[in-house]
Amino acid sequence: MPPVNPSRGMRDFLPADKRRRDLVLDAIRSTYRSYGFDEIETPVVEDSSRLHAGLGGDNEKLAFAIMKRALTVDDLRAADAPLDLADLGLRFDLTVPLARFYASHRGELPTVFRSIQIAPVWRAERPQKGRYRQFVQCDIDIIGEPGALAEIELLTATSAVLERLGIERATIRINDRRILLALLAHWQVPIDRFDPALVIIDKLDKIGVDGVVAELAEIDVPREGLAEQLGELAHADWSIGRAAPDWLDTEAFADLVALRDAIPGAEIEFDPTLVRGMGYYTGTIFEVAHPDFGYSLGGGGRYDGMIGRFLGQDVPAAGFSLGFERLVDLVTLDTGDAGGLALVYDRSLDPVDLVRLQGELVARGRRVRLERRAKNFSNQLASLGAAGYTEFAAVREAGVSAEELEIREIG
Repeated sequence: MPPVNPSRGMRDFLPADKRRRDLVLDAIRSTYRSYGFDEIETPVVEDSSRLHAGLGGDNEKLAFAIMKRALTVDDLRAADAPLDLADLGLRFDLTVPLARFYASHRGELPTVFRSIQIAPVWRAERPQKGRYRQFVQCDIDIIGEPGALAEIELLTATSAVLERLGIERATIRINDRRILLALLAHWQVPIDRFDPALVIIDKLDKIGVDGVVAELAEIDVPREGLAEQLGELAHADWSIGRAAPDWLDTEAFADLVALRDAIPGAEIEFDPTLVRGMGYYTGTIFEVAHPDFGYSLGGGGRYDGMIGRFLGQDVPAAGFSLGFERLVDLVTLDTGDAGGLALVYDRSLDPVDLVRLQGELVARGRRVRLERRAKNFSNQLASLGAAGYTEFAAVREAGVSAEELEIREIG
């Protein structure tokens, strides 16, 4: 028979892997909570129209759709597009659900709401290393704070998470959509082509300067001098402000400098070519980069216009999302083992008596597994140790109390 594997792009996790993931998630969650963020939970499913409102960039194309119930043959024939047959979909990120959540519960939330969401999302990706169809995101967001305080809090808390997890050599790249829009205006890109132009620029690290120039030319962006300017931008740093080019939005750049100076402990780099693919960003944008990876470990930015789509009134908002699946591969945090005691019992013993003894130990705060003694006792102990158990006790007689057990270390 062929192997029985999970669906393509999705994974099972053995107990040791699950334990490690949970410990890392607990470190992230507790760090964010220490900075005043509160955790929420939203459904994995949202209305299809909400997921395809033009706010999710290319990720909208990767959303899993859920077909309407009780479809008829006439419904199938009348559909102009596959999405006409769907009324729901699995969330592709946590930001769109958060905006809907805030619009639903605004009256029950504080004026400035700091949220944590840690949950799986789904995208119909082409599976490859570091890219899955189901994966966990760790988001923090601040809604209702219009000033730089929101960005400072987000970057400070995220930097603290990276430090807590022992991730070294990571940098936070930042830019501002105002700078990007000023750049496009300088290149004489028509306003109605700003969005596709930004999508192309976002590919700079994948297709290089020549590839970006060629694709921009396809949407009628003038080519003269473009390659030289893109090359300079790709290597630009904070010194760009000393002799600011004519196109630079100096107010936005000054805001970025102030943001950098407000977080002296973080490694923050200015990258004028940083775009972030989502269509909902309106101001500051940022990504976590690491030299061992050709992709980001997380990112976010300010998205002041999104909640207004659901509420009918704009509300300032900014957020930062960590890509947990990529992050966990870099963790140097000492996760240790789960600990625990294995009660290795003889086959003849009464199950009721064994459960009584286990309950007695559990009531004292112990983690206890009942394990029938195997013929190869050495291999059995090795398996218990691999599962995180550090102690064992042999149970050979009925009526043994917790005090009478001879507890030994494994290994």
